[in-house]
Amino acid sequence: MDIRKICEQLTQGAGVSGACHVLSEAEKLLGKYADVRKDALGSIIGTVGEGKTHIMLDAHLDRIGLIVTAVDESGFLRIDKCGGTDVRVLAAAEVTVWGKEPVYGVITSTPPHLSKPEDASKAPSFDSIFVDTGLSYDKLKDIVSVGDRITIDSPVRSLIGTRIAGAALDDRIGMAALLRVLDIIKEKNPSVKVSVLFSVQEETTEAGGKTGAFGISPDEAIAVDVSFGTAPGVSEQEAGKLGEGAMICISPSLSHQMSNELIAVAEENGIKYQTEICPSQTGTNADVISVTKTGIKTGLVSIPLRNMHTQAEVADLNDVESVAQIIAAYIIKKGAENND
Repeated sequence: MDIRKICEQLTQGAGVSGACHVLSEAEKLLGKYADVRKDALGSIIGTVGEGKTHIMLDAHLDRIGLIVTAVDESGFLRIDKCGGTDVRVLAAAEVTVWGKEPVYGVITSTPPHLSKPEDASKAPSFDSIFVDTGLSYDKLKDIVSVGDRITIDSPVRSLIGTRIAGAALDDRIGMAALLRVLDIIKEKNPSVKVSVLFSVQEETTEAGGKTGAFGISPDEAIAVDVSFGTAPGVSEQEAGKLGEGAMICISPSLSHQMSNELIAVAEENGIKYQTEICPSQTGTNADVISVTKTGIKTGLVSIPLRNMHTQAEVADLNDVESVAQIIAAYIIKKGAENND
């Protein structure tokens, strides 16, 4: 499968947290491998295989964005963040407002000639930025309502080699990795039941991961998300190197046994990986999955990502492949153990 093409397809959907129902592309792609259903919150679930071990694989499908808080009589939209959107990079960004029909707009920016000297050293607040659609108030209020979501327009583009950049790589590239897992294991047909959860609302409440895990009720779970990638100003102790493989997390909120097994399977199969230490919680769905019901053994494998929560996130497709290869090898090994 063409991972870059899959990433491009997935990132073009809207699906800001709390309004994920529009991401039909994910259903189509998962439906190539499994019968697909949705739970009450809108998370997408597909299950393949049979075996005495049931493993759930999770990647969240919601993306960060903005939410309309008021339609101003001047014709501008007042906005706030929905998820951890970085206000520092929003000035003059191109956006799509998902109203009754998509509306193109731009975020306002004060010209440097008119700004105050003290403003140069601080980020703007959401009270001081607006979306300009060019429409009059009378036209705008008929199309856009309070609560409508807004996405930053930034399609996936290729950088040099296997690097890509764009918006919503968090965590649509995690979804691409799980589709790649299904592509690998379909030929092996391991004696394992595998459920893929494309969960909603991770960026705001992690609700989709918790309720999805409760409904699926697996024996084990592996969450796939993004983590910090090294860049100027980012400590190597707090980040992973792009192109150096999946980041296997070690954390007190995870199953130490699963973390060790994931590392072992990577080494046994010669798959590039790096370790990530989270001394408390991981900040991902793994935290809520592990404490669902009476507890679920959970591991976390992440993809290093630069410029997280911006419209210019950067990742390496080789790391996406590394994540998929490690998880697939783990499932295949588990299936072999089930047959012993």
